[in-house]
Amino acid sequence: MAVELGGKQGQIRPVMNVTPLVDVVLVLLIIFMVVTPLMMKKLTVHLPETVKTDTPPPVDQTQLLFRVEADGRIFANATEIPRDAIEETIGRMVAARADRTVFVDAADAAKYGLAVRVMDAARGAGATTVGILTETAK
Repeated sequence: MAVELGGKQGQIRPVMNVTPLVDVVLVLLIIFMVVTPLMMKKLTVHLPETVKTDTPPPVDQTQLLFRVEADGRIFANATEIPRDAIEETIGRMVAARADRTVFVDAADAAKYGLAVRVMDAARGAGATTVGILTETAK
C-alpha cells in the first residue's frame, strides 16, 4: 500500500497499489491453464453390442402375481382371495412353489395398508423376493 502525502495540510491519504494483486492473479491463471489439461483423464468403455427386437419376451405364466384392486379385492393371478384369509392363502401359495419370487400390483386408488398387508404376508410366507409392479403389462 502506498502512501500519498498531500491534500489539506499534510494529511496522509492511503492509495492501494494493485500491481501485486494482478501479478498473483496472472500466476494463478497460468498455473490453472497448465494443470487443467493434465487433470483430464480418458476412460475407455467397451459396450456390448445390442440386438433390437420388435416383440417383447413372452410373459411367464407361472409367476405368482398378487393384485390389489381399488375396491379392496385381492387376486392371486386370476383367483380372488378373501380378505379374512389373506395370510393363510398367500402362505399356502408361496410355500407350494420352488421359486420364492412374487409380484404385487396395486391399483392407484387401492388402500396403501392393504397393499402393505399383502406384501407382508408374502414376505412372512417365505418369499425371498417381493417385486412391486409399476405399470400394467398390455
